[in-house]
Amino acid sequence: MSTVPTPAVDGDDDDAPFAPPRLRWLRKHPTLVTGALLLVLIALASLAAPWLATHDPQDLDPLARMQPPSAEHWFGTDALGRDVYSRAVWGGRISLVVGLSVAVLATLVGTLIGLVAGFVRGADAWIMRIMDGLMAIPGILLAIALMAVTRASLTTVIVAITVPEVPRVARLVRSLALTLREQLFVEAAHAVGTRLPTILLRHVLPNTVAPLVVQATFVAAAAVLAEAVLSFLGVGVPPQVPSWGNMMAEGRNFVAVAFHVILYPGLLLAATVLAINLLGDGLRDALDPRLARQL
Repeated sequence: MSTVPTPAVDGDDDDAPFAPPRLRWLRKHPTLVTGALLLVLIALASLAAPWLATHDPQDLDPLARMQPPSAEHWFGTDALGRDVYSRAVWGGRISLVVGLSVAVLATLVGTLIGLVAGFVRGADAWIMRIMDGLMAIPGILLAIALMAVTRASLTTVIVAITVPEVPRVARLVRSLALTLREQLFVEAAHAVGTRLPTILLRHVLPNTVAPLVVQATFVAAAAVLAEAVLSFLGVGVPPQVPSWGNMMAEGRNFVAVAFHVILYPGLLLAATVLAINLLGDGLRDALDPRLARQL
């Protein structure tokens, strides 16, 4: 006796397989989407600072010192009467430039060092001892030492933060290179006489891109925090340059009477670091599905 199949009732589970592939991918990685959207919003606000700022971040108004948030000054004013909102919007540029620059420089230099250490056996020992020596020094102390012997500038801050981050990338790339060096496709390339630079560029480097992208996001987050710490300690960008670290450093003596001076730059700094970390976690899950299933 044959049975007539009953029509399926429409529902979310039935519609999911027919959803567009991109939409399914976005639903599968909400952490990545959330971090990316939050970071894009902060970046757009910083780029549009000349239009979003309601006052010149350098304008002084002693008569408007320590004012609370109001219609004229959305985030209040600081000890010199400067508009906190305008300075906070402009300050995002410093943090984003430092984070992106340090991530790119540390990844490029660390990748080169790690590949050489992983494939050139004679250079591996002394290269990694140098990297171990750099990692033995706390990153902030090394950055402060580099800043102490040079003049304060954005370029100096970027270099000072990049140097401690290079060994971390180099150790990651070296571990990947040691694993890839024993793979059959690398041994086959050696057997047919392929030169080492060609092997590194064509066969090894493409297989390290996914871990490097994830590591770069964490380096960027650490760089944003390091820049804020250096500016807070007075050894970062010049004090007249609006940055979140400088704003919190200038307002720390007035917390009891004007907490808003450090509240808003602190929230923006925390949101930026959170967005970068969410982006990194999402990229890790998206680029390594096996790890995502284990978690």
